[in-house]
Amino acid sequence: MYDFFLSSYKQTPWSVIAIETIVFFFGIASVWFAKKENILVYPTGLVATILTVYLLYRANYLGDMLVNVYYSIMSIYGWYKWLGKGTTDAGLSISRTNGKEKLTGAGMFLLTIVVIFAIYYSTNTEIRTENYLDIFITGLFFTAMWYMALKKIENWTLWIVGDLIAVPIYAYRGLGILSLQYVIFTILAIMAYAEWRKILNKSQQGTA
Repeated sequence: MYDFFLSSYKQTPWSVIAIETIVFFFGIASVWFAKKENILVYPTGLVATILTVYLLYRANYLGDMLVNVYYSIMSIYGWYKWLGKGTTDAGLSISRTNGKEKLTGAGMFLLTIVVIFAIYYSTNTEIRTENYLDIFITGLFFTAMWYMALKKIENWTLWIVGDLIAVPIYAYRGLGILSLQYVIFTILAIMAYAEWRKILNKSQQGTA
């Protein structure tokens, strides 16, 4: 277990370890707040994603870095939506995706994959074996971020699948703390899905 998660940090500067630790705790806090449908999901998430941009830039993972730039932007958008801005309601309620939103999500997933491939090719970055899995989960996470901003319960299904794939990828890259974080993300996402489904079922019964 030590070798799997932490051995790669023997030569890592303490400042970088400190930043990864901050990302670890703020990332977990963000998912926890999302589980509770608490608006603090977004400010805590912003801290985690912005610092992750730096970590991935330092590690020379350009594609992943740009993904986290997107996460930061979507966090601002989600914050705006959860506050009820731009809607006629006081705020969003948890709901399921309709047919149009499912198609939009599928389109976003495919477009994300195409764009990430284009980024790799335009920057002459080698696409290694693990990058194909990374590109796949990027598509999942992009769509999940959008669904979360709209409070669609399906966002948790996408997070669960993507988190499970991300665990070995980050461990392989020597980012053990982030890998451990995704283990916890998976557990929290499963709990969050169950909690959101309970809320959704209760609200549907109330309107029946």
